[in-house]
Amino acid sequence: MLPLEGVRVLAVEQYGAGPFGTMFLADQGAEVIKIENPRDGGDMSRAVGPYFFPSGDSQFFHSFNRNKKSLTLDLSRPEARPVLYDLVRSADALASNMRGDVPEKLGITYDTLKAHNPQIVCAHLSAYGRDGPRAAWPGFDYVMQAEAGYFALTGEPEGTPSRFGLSIVDMMTGLAMAYGLLAALTGARATGQGRDIDVSLFDVALHNTSYLATWYLNEGFNQPRLPRSAHPSLTPCQLYKTADGWIFLMCNKEKFWPALCAAIDRPEWAEDKRFLRFADRLAQRPLLTEMLDGALQARSTADWLARFAGIVPAAPVNDVAAALDNPYVVETGRLQTLPHPADGPFRMVAPPVRTAEPAPARPAPDLGADTESVLEGLGYDPARIAALRADGVI
Repeated sequence: MLPLEGVRVLAVEQYGAGPFGTMFLADQGAEVIKIENPRDGGDMSRAVGPYFFPSGDSQFFHSFNRNKKSLTLDLSRPEARPVLYDLVRSADALASNMRGDVPEKLGITYDTLKAHNPQIVCAHLSAYGRDGPRAAWPGFDYVMQAEAGYFALTGEPEGTPSRFGLSIVDMMTGLAMAYGLLAALTGARATGQGRDIDVSLFDVALHNTSYLATWYLNEGFNQPRLPRSAHPSLTPCQLYKTADGWIFLMCNKEKFWPALCAAIDRPEWAEDKRFLRFADRLAQRPLLTEMLDGALQARSTADWLARFAGIVPAAPVNDVAAALDNPYVVETGRLQTLPHPADGPFRMVAPPVRTAEPAPARPAPDLGADTESVLEGLGYDPARIAALRADGVI
């Protein structure tokens, strides 16, 4: 069995952050039921392009909703409340990623739902939290990166401030929500009492400043951008020039410096008093960059990677295509093939959490694909389901 088999999670979610987090749960065997509005096409990411399968399915949507089910239910309708409460009685948790003021309006907080299931865990992901002056504010990944300092830390010192190339705040906040949900679920099973758990894009973005925040709060040091994506305090740890491009070296333990010196045929550098310890090398970073560039430009990136393999932490600077075509990725099962009912097999990156049992590989569901089966499991007969559908509730 997968670790989360038997766990049912209701997901009132859309777009990226929330679905990314609940996909981690689904990949480990949880039954994740997306609750989507039948009136507006469901999760907005179903329409996000630019790439769609021939059937019209969004490849973006599939990237966040593997292994889930879809149930249509218009939570804004009073007639939907009894259905929601029946679902809650059958579930272990409810995850949402709405604007901060929306969960209470929809009645999906613990205070509302505990009467129907005192053990229910309600995990809320929002832009700025569910209370405070920004509770009703919309917010997205790049906005958080800008305000939390990421733009000022990314890119070359002379260049414009830059965002991460990926929606890293969305993804990390989704994962934080999944962690919080499982932590609360553990508590609920021990005590019989559920709770609300909150996580916000802003809080995760701010928390990720980590040691840079500690340095500023205690020493007043405001980290600037550094050339060549260098580490703030450790070196060699940055980009270096090779005969045909770039290589990233990351000698973040003292033992790697002499190993690097030996691998590039400069063993005497390991004994040079200017470079003995991290602090020494940091003080000499410009000189060391010049010296390493000179040595590394004698060979191609591929030649150096073959020489450094397993000895010195190093990587090529790949684009996305090269990263996914990497033989190490392809040959070690880090890509997954999923069957699409209309378009045939397609590929995604495989789940990163591995167990002895293979991860499930079910494509994202069509809108409302599981509505009838889920409601039948709650004891609804065909006549009741048909009446709900006729009224536009499902």
